[in-house]
Amino acid sequence: MSDIIHVLSDAVANQIAAGEVIQRPASVVKELMENAVDSGATSVTVIVKDAGKTLIQVVDNGKGMSESDARLCFERHATSKITNTADLFAIRTRGFRGEALASIAAVAEVSLKTRITGDELGTHVRIAGSQLKTQEPVQTPPGTNFQVKNLFFNIPARRKFLKSDQTELRHIINEFNHVALTYQEIECTLIHNQIEIFQLPPTNLRQRIIGVFGKAVNSYLIPIESDTSIIKIGGYIGKPEHARKTYGEQFFFVNNRFIKHPYFHKAVMNGYEQILAADHIPSYFIFFETDPSKIDVNIHPSKTEVKFEDERAIWKILLASVREAIGKHNLSPSLDFSKEGIIDIPVLTSETEVRVPGIDTNPGYNPFEGEHTFQREKKHHLYGENRTEGWEQLFEPAPEVAIPGNKYLQIKNKYILSPVKSGLMVIDQRRAHERILYERIIKAHENRQPLAQQSLFPETIRLNAADYQVCLEMLDELEKLGFDIRDFGNNSVVVHGIPSDMSPGNTADKLEMMIEQYKTLQSELDLGTNERIARAASSTSAIGYGKHLTEVEMQELADQLFSCGNPNNSPSGKSIVKIIDLEKLDNFF
Repeated sequence: MSDIIHVLSDAVANQIAAGEVIQRPASVVKELMENAVDSGATSVTVIVKDAGKTLIQVVDNGKGMSESDARLCFERHATSKITNTADLFAIRTRGFRGEALASIAAVAEVSLKTRITGDELGTHVRIAGSQLKTQEPVQTPPGTNFQVKNLFFNIPARRKFLKSDQTELRHIINEFNHVALTYQEIECTLIHNQIEIFQLPPTNLRQRIIGVFGKAVNSYLIPIESDTSIIKIGGYIGKPEHARKTYGEQFFFVNNRFIKHPYFHKAVMNGYEQILAADHIPSYFIFFETDPSKIDVNIHPSKTEVKFEDERAIWKILLASVREAIGKHNLSPSLDFSKEGIIDIPVLTSETEVRVPGIDTNPGYNPFEGEHTFQREKKHHLYGENRTEGWEQLFEPAPEVAIPGNKYLQIKNKYILSPVKSGLMVIDQRRAHERILYERIIKAHENRQPLAQQSLFPETIRLNAADYQVCLEMLDELEKLGFDIRDFGNNSVVVHGIPSDMSPGNTADKLEMMIEQYKTLQSELDLGTNERIARAASSTSAIGYGKHLTEVEMQELADQLFSCGNPNNSPSGKSIVKIIDLEKLDNFF
């Protein structure tokens, strides 16, 4: 039998590694920016064209590379960060595996120009698909200049699955922000299609956050600080009143490395317990510092998943730190020390006359007088003419239960109950309204007759840079659905009108929620853009739980629901209507 096992070629092995490390243009930006930081750069410029599909260029003024290093850096597992196993447990640099440049060179056309300060000439290396094309001396400024062109040119299937330019640019902005927020002392610039998105000068953390997310963020940042033997915590959290229903300003960093940590996110949320609505997420920019040997950053190629040795202890320290920060800035509910209504306790002096408290009595009071009258009236009330009224008082419905008539009953301002031939019908009011709005929006889109209501006073809404790109991606389809939203530039849009089915008011919140819903639905590949927007719009606009409905409103909701094409399921597939049959009702008794 012939041998069937063989060693993969370097080119194929590098393409496999690239599949783990380089998932999209943003992955290239991340790796090259981290290399620039590790080179000691004080200025990093990122230039992209067509959201990185055509060009990704990262220029830094770091220490540069020698002629031999410029070639060797593209070899797999070539790294300046690790020399032995022990180094894996003391990592403070951003990159360390030596996979990034080899992976990039395997799936793109790469040009590297680099020069060490003091050298007369630098080195120019060109590689495409892991194959060295040229290497020659060149005149170039000190530092390093990487150009990555035609990403995935040799893997058409991978290139085909890249998203729209707005989506890919949003991911690039997110990776750019991770580095920019971590290294405030470095000047960071991002340019897309010759338009400057960010130009962030060296500064402190607070000013860097403002530079990334806008001046408005300054009003709701409060510092968080804790220093223990296990971990040091610093950074900022947001005031509860500025929390949003969408994600976007939640960041954890450990030893200046961005990480994702759902467990620690819960600690932050618990810190806001009872002072923040359950569906709101506070902003936070939290930095951890700990002994590198106490964490493992080598568990995922992206290095964003980190395992801590003392997770439970850190969770408790983080929770306490958040609560302390909130308390220090008078954000939590406090005691009311106003004098109105308090007991007046006089201050005793040496001249104050002390008297025994007096007791007033009525010597003529007879406790047995009128007893028979009292008992007779009690019996008359319970068993006589008023006994019906007494039962009604005993079984009066709770305040959250509305009884508008014989046909519909609203419970907890959440469910609508109605008797039907087979038993009892229960309708989820929010999901019902979501289904109604969804089908209306889709129908208006198909008929090209969007139902719009123009606003008397157009509202300008500023978004963070990433969400702004998402909104631009949505604009054409939003217009077909009845929205009149126009690009205003500088990460801002102007809302001139919304669909007539949407209730007016809170436009900024609704737009942010729609953007968040749209981002969440992007993982569902079978959904078209218009369907994602329709689902996001219907979810955002549907009446919430806790909304009291009149008899007429419940009747209209039920009538409109059962005229829908699919009255049984919400757009996301959740049940809207349940029937409790008579047999089950009988079994209850």
